Amino acid sequence: QVQLVESGGGLVQAGGSLRLSCAASGRTGSRYAMGWFRQAPGKEREFVAAISWSGSTTYYGDFVKGRFTISRDNAKNTVYLQMNSLKPEDTAVYYCATRSISRATMTNEADFNYWGQGTQVTVSS
Repeated sequence: QVQLVESGGGLVQAGGSLRLSCAASGRTGSRYAMGWFRQAPGKEREFVAAISWSGSTTYYGDFVKGRFTISRDNAKNTVYLQMNSLKPEDTAVYYCATRSISRATMTNEADFNYWGQGTQVTVSS
């Protein structure tokens, strides 16, 4: 089992920045991708960003448009999401995810089988 704990969410004004962190514990020896998803009220969960074990490969949702950066520190079993130029429409609960399964992709919910509890990000206009 792997436990994921997100932190760093909060209230920020439009145009501001936040840095989310996700610390993994438990059986973290497997070298698998990690990702971030988000879910706004009344909407489905959507893909935000993902990163391979080595960090050499990253993917972003279309809406990111260069505003967010995903990174990881494997020595700390932690993945980060730096979010800049935040917009009110970025308001959502942000979830960290990882996996113990081998998948060809890392941009879908089904590609991950471990999830954190989520951290709220609220962007005021």
